[in-house]
Amino acid sequence: MPTTAPLHLAAEIGGPPRYAPGHYIALARLAERGALDFVTLGDSFARPGPDALAVLARVAPATDRIGLVPTVTTTHTEPFHVSSAVATLDWVSRGRAGWNVDVSTTEAEARLFGRRPAAPADELWGEAGEVADVSARLWDSWEDDAEIRSVATGRFIDRDKLHPVDFEGASFSVRGPAIVPRPPQGHPVTVVDGTGGPARETAARHADVVLVRATAPERAAAIRTDLRRRAAAYGRDPDTLRVLVALTVDLGDAETAPEPGLESGPPLAGGSYYRGGPVDLAELIARWHRGGAVDGFHLTPITPGRDLERIVNGTVALLQHRSLFRTFYPGGTLREHLGLARPANRYALEGGRA
Repeated sequence: MPTTAPLHLAAEIGGPPRYAPGHYIALARLAERGALDFVTLGDSFARPGPDALAVLARVAPATDRIGLVPTVTTTHTEPFHVSSAVATLDWVSRGRAGWNVDVSTTEAEARLFGRRPAAPADELWGEAGEVADVSARLWDSWEDDAEIRSVATGRFIDRDKLHPVDFEGASFSVRGPAIVPRPPQGHPVTVVDGTGGPARETAARHADVVLVRATAPERAAAIRTDLRRRAAAYGRDPDTLRVLVALTVDLGDAETAPEPGLESGPPLAGGSYYRGGPVDLAELIARWHRGGAVDGFHLTPITPGRDLERIVNGTVALLQHRSLFRTFYPGGTLREHLGLARPANRYALEGGRA
């Protein structure tokens, strides 16, 4: 059905590994000039390159409004450390952090750690869901006003407002509380690629933003409807779920070569792929969104330095000119960009404490 809901746009700023922070800062600032909701930075134990979460922690003080969403692999990592790192990114960005939850499925990646062999995808996504669950509990383990910082009394914290989470999962147990105060957003935004079967269940249960791949608006709408149905079955309000189509974008021409390392074609095997001009891309985005198929798009430029500029100054500018996408950020946090409320603390009861 036609929609009047706000359009959400995000972009990937990864590509061949770069080790100078200025490259990522420039791309994030470019996306910010277009008022995009957030940028992502892909990461994997299977590829060389700097740690995405650390890179975006460096980008944070060099940007003002853009959301920052690194890929964080939950396999072979400790949930307590993961939740602390994501909470820290939310603090240093003043409430603009998210995390793109991913898993590691290969034996080669497992050998890097030597703790356990590779496991099936459904098992790993079940574990990823537990990591998302315990992370949210750890973020809530400090009440918002737990810090006192009273020089007069010598008290830094109200211990009655710290809560052990006492989480017992299939793969780990976490007592808590966290060592980082509750993040500015309460919960940093959780992003999951829900295209695959095992990942979709985790996305429906835990994600704020779900990335999907579809080659037609009808298919995208069907996936969105399925995700909303599953979210409702878990007791969630489906209107709090944002479903974005993940699209690899090539806005090049015969005179412009891709960056080294990307000449062979789309980096996402089996993913949705667009090649054409910025104007036609704007038409595609507008058509799919107006028809109610999706809440927005996550665009992966096949050549970041070239294509992101054309996305922002061409596609996004046209959507803004047609009043289909905002021209400024109405708030300061990533949750505000996405139209999502700050979650209540599960351990703080009205008029008292849990």
